[in-house]
Amino acid sequence: MRFFPRIFLPIFLLLATAAGGLWWWANQPLQLSSSPLDFRVTAGSSLRSAITQMREAGINVEPTLLATLARLNRADTAIKAGSYAVKTGVTPMQLLNKLLKGKVTQGELTLVEGWTFRQWRGRMDKHPDLSHETSGLSEAQIIAQLGLNVRSLEGLLFPDTYLFDKQSSDLELLARANRAMQRKLDAEWAQRAAGLPFNTPGEALVMASIVEKETGREADRNLVAAVFVNRLRKGMLLQTDPTVIYGLGENFDGNLRKRDLQTDTPYNTYTRSGLPPTPISMPGQASLRAALNPAQSDALYFVARGDGSSQFSQTLEEHNNAVNRYQRGGK
Repeated sequence: MRFFPRIFLPIFLLLATAAGGLWWWANQPLQLSSSPLDFRVTAGSSLRSAITQMREAGINVEPTLLATLARLNRADTAIKAGSYAVKTGVTPMQLLNKLLKGKVTQGELTLVEGWTFRQWRGRMDKHPDLSHETSGLSEAQIIAQLGLNVRSLEGLLFPDTYLFDKQSSDLELLARANRAMQRKLDAEWAQRAAGLPFNTPGEALVMASIVEKETGREADRNLVAAVFVNRLRKGMLLQTDPTVIYGLGENFDGNLRKRDLQTDTPYNTYTRSGLPPTPISMPGQASLRAALNPAQSDALYFVARGDGSSQFSQTLEEHNNAVNRYQRGGK
C-alpha cells in the first residue's frame, strides 16, 4: 500500500499549488481602464455574461479564474443585477463580493426616470445606507464638491438602480450617476440623426428631459420627440406644460392654471421661444435616443387621448378637432 502516498502526494501538492495560486490571484489588484470605473450587470445575467459585461466596461479580469473563484465560494448563481463602481486597487475577491446577492454590506437605490434633482435628493436624504455628506449643502455647493462646471445638476444624473457599499457617500453616488449620464449622452450624440436643431449635446439633453416628461406611452416617444424637433426647426413655440410646471417649482400645487401659462418665466415655453435654459428632469436612455433620433414625421401637435397614448396632428385644424374629441368630449 506504500504506492498510494507516492501517487496521491504529487496530486495533493498540485492541488495545493493551484489553490494557493488562485488565492494569490484573488487578492491582487486588477487592471482598470479608468478609475473610478462604473459597470452594469443586466437583469438575468449568468456569471459568464456578467464577467463579459465587466470586461467590456474596462475591468481586465481573467474569466476562467473569476468563474472558478465564484464557484468555490458558491457565488456563481448569486450575482445581483445593477450598477456598480470600482476603483484602482480592487481585487477579484472584492469584485466578486460586490456581485453577491443579498450581501449585507450592500445598499441599493433606484433613481427614477423623469424625476427632478429635488426629488432625487429627497430620496437620497432618506436612504439609511448612505453617508449623507451633502446634508445642508446647496445645489451650487454640491456642484462644487463634484468638481463640475455647470449651472444645475438637473438632467445630468442618469436614472438607474445603483448598488453601493453601505455608508458610502451620497456625493460619490451622485458622481457615478453624472458619469453614467455623460457616457450615455456622448454615445447617443455620436449616433444622432442629421439636421437636428441642436448645437450641443447639452441642448439635446434639455430636449430629452422634455420628451421624458411628455411621454405617456413608450410607443409614442419618438413621435413626441419629432413634434418638438419640428417646432424648433420652424421657429414655433414649444408650448409644453411640463416646462411651465418646472418653472413654478414648489409653488405648483398640482393644478396648472391659465394664468400660469401666461406668466413669463425662463421655463415658460408659451411665452419664450426655443429650449428652456436647463433640463427639467432626469431623462432615461430611451428619451435621449428619441431626442437625437426622432421619428420621421411632419406632426406639429399632439394631445392626450386619455388612455396614456397621444393623438398626433400636422395642422392646427386637425389638432383642434383632436382636442375637442379627446379633451372636451366632442364628437
